[in-house]
Amino acid sequence: MTTSPAAEAARRRTFAIISHPDAGKTTLTENLLLAGGAIRAAGQVRARGENRRTRSDWMKIERERGISVSASVMTFDFEGLMFNLLDTPGHEDFSEDTYRTLTAADAAVMVLDAAKGIEPQTLKLFEVCRLRDIPIVTFINKMDREAQDPFALLDEIAGKLALDPAPLYWPAGSGGRFKGMLDLRRETFIPFAKKGPDGEQGHPAPIAFKGNAMVSYLDPDELEELSDNAELVQGASKPFDPQSFLEGHMTPVFFGSALRHFGVDELLEGLGAYAPPPKVVAAVKGGEPTHVAPGDREVSGFIFKVQANMDPNHRDRIAFLRLTSGEFERGMKLKVQNTGRQLSVNAPIMFFASDRELAEEAFAGDVIGIPNHGVLRVGDSLSETGTLRFAGLPNFAPEILQRVRVKDPLKAKHLKKALEGLAEEGVTQLFRPTLGADFIVGAVGQLQFEVMADRLANEYQLEVIFEASPYAEARWIDGDKADLEDFQNKHRTAMAVDIDDQPVFLAKTSWETGYVAERYPKVRFERSKERA
Repeated sequence: MTTSPAAEAARRRTFAIISHPDAGKTTLTENLLLAGGAIRAAGQVRARGENRRTRSDWMKIERERGISVSASVMTFDFEGLMFNLLDTPGHEDFSEDTYRTLTAADAAVMVLDAAKGIEPQTLKLFEVCRLRDIPIVTFINKMDREAQDPFALLDEIAGKLALDPAPLYWPAGSGGRFKGMLDLRRETFIPFAKKGPDGEQGHPAPIAFKGNAMVSYLDPDELEELSDNAELVQGASKPFDPQSFLEGHMTPVFFGSALRHFGVDELLEGLGAYAPPPKVVAAVKGGEPTHVAPGDREVSGFIFKVQANMDPNHRDRIAFLRLTSGEFERGMKLKVQNTGRQLSVNAPIMFFASDRELAEEAFAGDVIGIPNHGVLRVGDSLSETGTLRFAGLPNFAPEILQRVRVKDPLKAKHLKKALEGLAEEGVTQLFRPTLGADFIVGAVGQLQFEVMADRLANEYQLEVIFEASPYAEARWIDGDKADLEDFQNKHRTAMAVDIDDQPVFLAKTSWETGYVAERYPKVRFERSKERA
């Protein structure tokens, strides 16, 4: 039985998971995959030695440190729906990769640590979601540990994020007193059980909240406290309104413990019921604004991520394509809008973190990998006609600039190629000064340099040294051709080009940036630049 592209798109749920480091994002990812039947065992993130590798962390440095520093994609079926889970880096140094990944998501799950509430990185990522009008589902994790008062957590969501929190469940205690949660919509109680002596998880089945069986789980005082709090929160909170959620004004709130696989099934059910399917996307066709609907016949999409060497044995380079319309079939020809190049997509990949299989077909909302050797870049728009252009993805001005050189001078050429490859992926930014032979590498944080050194050593066999550069800031410059040429001629020692050969001004201090910008009012000093 064949179904239409519109019907297939309607059963897609493409969502990202965002959180502050250590809020439990990777553990939640594991358990969502477990709930969706995509893996047989979760929790490897806590195991020792070789088993510490999680399904979503495939890079060597991620496995060694137990952190996520690269976005990954996992696809699974659950109750008739197709979920595309985009796991974003938890570390703040990789916020740009997270930003790009969020452009491919239709919704986001915000994971909060019940003891810590909203942390700085959560706030930053939330702002990105707000910029992109991405509806947010909240999962308050680690309820089996000592936690803040749930009412205080709701107040924090309302105060810091200007979102109306709408709890769909309410917890009975926390930490050692955590007994489960009340489903506020169905008036059922979901009991929580710690792991049994045999290590099996198994939480008891939900029971009627007003039924006699409640005495098995809560004593009279606990029962009264849960009843009173449930009544209080329902009176104080706005009832959940799916439309308000889709418009970005409200967040449904779930509670649980990802580590104990508690509340995860309820979260997945909520995502299926409330998270939006792929939506209509703004585009440009022949210089004119237009819109692309998921059910349109033409296959189209955009590249939001490029990853090299996922399989070190094959020196591969995969572009992640988020489909926006049509029915994609393996072997199709797609054109790159900005270069006009035509690609035969003969080996498209469906992802399961670092595992993969050939995708015979895909629809709007799906993310497929296209193996290519430098043909596709982040921000490229693809379609059958090659005429559609989706909004590009921005590069942000880096916060740290360092010189990089290779220990073996005979490998200087290899270094150039490797740095360009990593810059195309968006791992770091690369600037080539007009005068001098050194490369300047830009990053948001120090960990990016460590990841870069690790990857250069493991994937390219290049031992590199990072050194302090004389520059503190990089700004792309724009303006009329004559004004730009005049500026560049007078500041040759401070000029560089990026990977797209766009002019960049390298300043020694932020004061210098401000001073020069005042002296040259006709030149624009940009903190961001659209890729491709």
